Amino acid sequence: MSAPVTVDVREDRVAVVEMRRPPHNFFSPELVEAIADALESFEGDPAVRAAVLAAEGRSFCAGANLGGNGGGTDTDVGPTATSVTARLYEGAARLCAVATPVVAAVHGPAIGGGLGLALTASLRVTCKEARFSANFAKLGIHHGFGLTVTLPELVGPSGAALVLLTGRRFNGEEATALGLADLCVPADQVRARAVALAAEMAENAPLAVQAINRTLRAGLADRVRAATAHEAAEQARLGATDDAREGLLAVSERRSGSFTGT
Repeated sequence: MSAPVTVDVREDRVAVVEMRRPPHNFFSPELVEAIADALESFEGDPAVRAAVLAAEGRSFCAGANLGGNGGGTDTDVGPTATSVTARLYEGAARLCAVATPVVAAVHGPAIGGGLGLALTASLRVTCKEARFSANFAKLGIHHGFGLTVTLPELVGPSGAALVLLTGRRFNGEEATALGLADLCVPADQVRARAVALAAEMAENAPLAVQAINRTLRAGLADRVRAATAHEAAEQARLGATDDAREGLLAVSERRSGSFTGT
């Protein structure tokens, strides 16, 4: 199997890290670790001053592969869930500790853990056609990947409650208005505008840019580690419920869940 990500270092000192698991770039420890490895490798590299996180295929990252054949996601409830979740959530903390500024080019769905992945970036460029959703409550489980921290930091407590408690899907315009994204552009311009934004940062003094980025994100990785410990415990607890089983079954059958609170 080919590498889960590729890296293209451009002459303008912007590195494009592209997820290569089309069409949906489903969430997995291997994907998250590969992204973290790539972004960490840029620190101290004079050829890279800013990065873009992009994706091949229809989706940015559509979250869990609930149809199976996935390899592990933050919605797993089986016997391997603990080790899978630990790897995913350590990856989340690593992404939040990256000093190089990252612009996420969200051209398509960013769902569940995929939304969490997008929110680890410094900034996000999207389009009306994209979809943003933390659909965990519709699955009968708890959110994860540090959304407890990253989501309210961007949209405030009320915005986070709206996103998490409804499980609603927001298009790119709605997501930008809410604060989930920073720039909404035509669909065919998402990556180019993300690269242009990263290049604008790369023109500046690199030591200053990294220092400012570290200051803005000071303590974020530690807070995400603490939050994911709680998120993982709640996912394990709720994953054993009838509602979680019904939520996953409902998704596989393409219907709304019928939940009993058990």
